Amino acid sequence: MDFADGPEEPLLGGDVTEGLVRIDDSVRRPRSPGSALVESLLTFLERAGFDGSPRFLGIDAQGRQVLSFVPGQVAGRPWPDWIADDERIASVARLVRRFDDAMQPFGVPEGWATKQLTNPPGMPASIAGPPRFVGHMDITPENVVFVDGGAKALIDFDMARPTDRVGEVGNLLLWWAPLMPAVDREQAVRDVDPVARAALLVDEYGLAADDRQRIVPVARNAAELAWHSMRNRAARLGGGWQRMWGEGVGDRILRRQQWLAEHEDELHRAVTASRTSFS
Repeated sequence: MDFADGPEEPLLGGDVTEGLVRIDDSVRRPRSPGSALVESLLTFLERAGFDGSPRFLGIDAQGRQVLSFVPGQVAGRPWPDWIADDERIASVARLVRRFDDAMQPFGVPEGWATKQLTNPPGMPASIAGPPRFVGHMDITPENVVFVDGGAKALIDFDMARPTDRVGEVGNLLLWWAPLMPAVDREQAVRDVDPVARAALLVDEYGLAADDRQRIVPVARNAAELAWHSMRNRAARLGGGWQRMWGEGVGDRILRRQQWLAEHEDELHRAVTASRTSFS
């Protein structure tokens, strides 16, 4: 398919992928070794009738991914004050639930299991359950599009990978509760109650009771894995990974580990006492 050229508007805010631009109603992204997997995911979602993600439209003359542009409001940095709004975060949880439900028939196709880097020496074992589907797993405010105050779409699927509902919800809580000490939170959410917000997010997602029991242990384990993974990616891949490591992301992860250890009991009580769950 031929795609029209036009003025390119740089799209800023990503940590890793560089060179994103908007041309009219499309987004152009440089392709990477994992792009074909993402393209298959987006094509599946379109055929399934899921309306909360961009459409994969093809490859342009420069070899870039062409995606539909999703109009709406996206948080930049520093995060805007509306990120602290409970109604907005509740809508994010509901959107992620719809996405995860839509992804169930997709399963874990061959190729996704080998997408990730080899675990570096010293990295602890994961306690996550067996992967059940391909999750988004990068549900930052920069990757959610809002329309009329509600979460409309997830964007940027570069970190999509096999997981289960506990892993996906743990990533949701990391960014939207957020599960980290106040010193490392954006100013907009510096004064929120992350434990109460975690309970709200789990409720609105509708996580099953058995999975709620696993949220906090898996979150602590994920923080341990993240430190090793980020250091490994910085060393092997460079680019944005190296920049983030140089800017102190490793130290922030260590502080997150300490915060989770200190708040483990109250966080566990909050998420397991939630009022609503689905199967």
